[in-house]
Amino acid sequence: MNYRKFGNTDLKVSEVGFGAWGIGGPAMAGKTAIGWGEVDDNVSKEALKKAYDEGINFYDTADFYGLGHSEKLIGEVFGNSDKVIIASKVGHVQHPDTGEPLLDYTPEHIIEGCEASLKRLKRETIDYYQLHSARVTHFQQEDIAEAMEKLQAQGKIRYWGLSLITFNPFPEADYLLKNKLGSGFQLVLSIINQKAMPIVEDAKTSGFGVIARMALHFGLLTGKFSGDSDFAANDHRKGRLPGDIIEESNELLNEVWELAEKHNISKTGLALSFVLSIPGVSTVIPGIKTPEQVTLNTKDIIQLPVEDVDLLKKMYEKKLIHLLNKMEKLG
Repeated sequence: MNYRKFGNTDLKVSEVGFGAWGIGGPAMAGKTAIGWGEVDDNVSKEALKKAYDEGINFYDTADFYGLGHSEKLIGEVFGNSDKVIIASKVGHVQHPDTGEPLLDYTPEHIIEGCEASLKRLKRETIDYYQLHSARVTHFQQEDIAEAMEKLQAQGKIRYWGLSLITFNPFPEADYLLKNKLGSGFQLVLSIINQKAMPIVEDAKTSGFGVIARMALHFGLLTGKFSGDSDFAANDHRKGRLPGDIIEESNELLNEVWELAEKHNISKTGLALSFVLSIPGVSTVIPGIKTPEQVTLNTKDIIQLPVEDVDLLKKMYEKKLIHLLNKMEKLG
């Protein structure tokens, strides 16, 4: 496993991290699925242990993943160990009446949310604390930065940043960079979704760390789905990956997967290697639920030649962005 400096911080993170949304389980917020279907907690714990054995030291979770369950499992496995770097998030809550997802970035909730996460994680400090898709208006309406800096001064968190929403443009990133707030961004970046590429460059120039999520784009870039694939009602992909989208994706990606054959690596390895070959990316966090997925996500990482990175960028501009636009309309 290789390790990279996270922006201007003193954090040195594994280039492949552990995306811990999936191990939160099949949680529902009201009638909204916020998980990835059924999971076995014992298997999830084995996956966390396997990841550590393979050199993964960066674990990304959130208080809304499984409504706290993801944090709880990480706490049970690692506790207050200084051998791992834990990132979590705050800001997503449930409506008191319907249970549906809401956003809350009041200083009071940020402070309370951090305390609750620390208890579930069994830690004294969260290494990197993120605002879970806050918008510029939230910063303008609330003393968000002050609350995060207070937690930092108290030693409850080491660094903080922002997990960006998936759509562009990205005024939130510009706002933090302009005002020199926080230390990094989490953003969507994959062969299928390259909208955030300019933000990666800006972050690199400004000394911000970058966590790349959704590098496998809900699993489409593993090549394991067909038009007949179906998802459980408690899996958020149910409405996002209908059969026609999967079939179109597989057809468009045939040329992409030729590069995997060229380098004798898996489709998963190509997808992750592309993201890690973008200058400025600190770590990529594929979702992991099983020990087998740990192996798949760590065994074929290479530095892609510049010409192959450029080819994948051109494929995106010519073909894949049209697929992405269709998918974004589905939510």
